[in-house]
Amino acid sequence: MATIATTDTPRDAAITVVTPPQHKIPLGRVVLYLVLAVAGGVAALPFFWMIFGAFKTGAEIRQIPPSFLPQDWTLDNFRTILGDPELPLSTFYQNSLFVAVMNVVITLFTSSLMGYVFAKYVFRGRDILFWYLMALMMVPPSVLMIPNYLILSKLGLLNNLWGLIVTVAIDPFAILVMRQFIRSLPDEQIESARVDGASEFRIYRSVVLPQVKPALATLGLLTFMFNWNAYLWPLIVLTENEKRTIPVILTWYSTQHAAQLNLVMAASVLMVIPVLVFFLFTQRWIVTGLTLTGGK
Repeated sequence: MATIATTDTPRDAAITVVTPPQHKIPLGRVVLYLVLAVAGGVAALPFFWMIFGAFKTGAEIRQIPPSFLPQDWTLDNFRTILGDPELPLSTFYQNSLFVAVMNVVITLFTSSLMGYVFAKYVFRGRDILFWYLMALMMVPPSVLMIPNYLILSKLGLLNNLWGLIVTVAIDPFAILVMRQFIRSLPDEQIESARVDGASEFRIYRSVVLPQVKPALATLGLLTFMFNWNAYLWPLIVLTENEKRTIPVILTWYSTQHAAQLNLVMAASVLMVIPVLVFFLFTQRWIVTGLTLTGGK
């Protein structure tokens, strides 16, 4: 909007029109946005292919040349899967949700508490213990499968959903992220709470946790996705179909119905719905958490 300045004189008024400066978008930024848009579209193409394939008939999904959008939209694939007596999805959903949610709760608690200790406490052997935890990040998960299996066997947790929880209760990567976030918090806030008589756990709960919500949301989503999509370890620990999780059953279903890709696509869509819902509820904190993580 233009700004008009007037200068009154005894005989007339001089009017000066000031035009606001025009901001030009740099060419480099335009090219960057175009490249990111194309890369994002390519990355999202398999996801949309899966969604559209879930609404196609068996004949249409196998036709050559293939069609991207369904010609005849149908919900028969979802009706077939939800009505299949050999595929009680409600049971497998409950198993996967129990494992994923419990791992999120336990991992966020242990990582934030240990991150607070490593960030704000000074004690003998702190750095040695911290770097020992960081060294565990370099150990391939496959190397730990046999020791973890033997431990679960001794504890009687084989073919038990808790066997998928106790082995990942301590996450070195999550501890590292929380330590970096909590180190940036002012020490004056913690000291003021101590002067006011707050206990150490009260300081952790009322002072530290409210200020690290972006980090908690980011770690929560990553932990949920990792445990929701886990396949090899649940396949080893769980031996009964009634106790198995969605990825294991989805692989079995894909093998049994390899010729019916429309049913496999519909089952895959049902599998990713909880992850999308979790992301929609936490995206505001996740974006902030990823931004701050990159900055740190």
